[in-house]
Amino acid sequence: MPNRTRYWICSIAPLFAVSALFAAGPLIENDQVRVVMANDQPHHRGAPHQHAVNRVMIYLDAGRQEIVSADGKRTVLEFQPGEVKWSPATGMHTSEVVTEHPVRILEIELKKPGDPAKTADCAMHPLHVAPEQAKFEFENEQVRVFRVKVAGHGTLPLHEHVVNKIAVNVLPVNERITTASGQVSLIREEVTTAIWGGPVKHREENLSDTPLETLVIELKN
Repeated sequence: MPNRTRYWICSIAPLFAVSALFAAGPLIENDQVRVVMANDQPHHRGAPHQHAVNRVMIYLDAGRQEIVSADGKRTVLEFQPGEVKWSPATGMHTSEVVTEHPVRILEIELKKPGDPAKTADCAMHPLHVAPEQAKFEFENEQVRVFRVKVAGHGTLPLHEHVVNKIAVNVLPVNERITTASGQVSLIREEVTTAIWGGPVKHREENLSDTPLETLVIELKN
């Protein structure tokens, strides 16, 4: 396996499972996903390995990674902080960070195939009710991924999620979330977190002077 440091989940909020980066193990694991944080060291080519399921990859640091398949084909990935990519299941390969600094990657492993009966879309989806703040990244049969940016002390209006989701804060987060029924949750994290959530209607308020940026991975599996 590659030379990686992994972290585990710590629940701190009443409405969500919030993952803090403290120790070895998955951040989130259930019947739909397994979420881990990898810390790939520079110029270390790991042992051959494979990925049996599709993944969503969120890169927290800039860098380049060279991937060599079992037949010798070389692919170089380049990424910037906060960039999200789709990574399909792969056969045997090795990987190496070829830039000078470690690269942290939040990996969301999708355990189930897409369910044709599921859709992430609805009339009150953030992409519809807040198009200036919510921006589409990509969608396929398993996930819909979008990015939300809220200015300091700004608000994301009441919106709805109709499937389970994972929210990953790219920047430090200090926000108040209020459901349509009035239940309030406060989330404050200085490090990147992965937050599990189910279907819900809520609004979000950024309590910080600085912008809030979150990647939302909605699950259709």
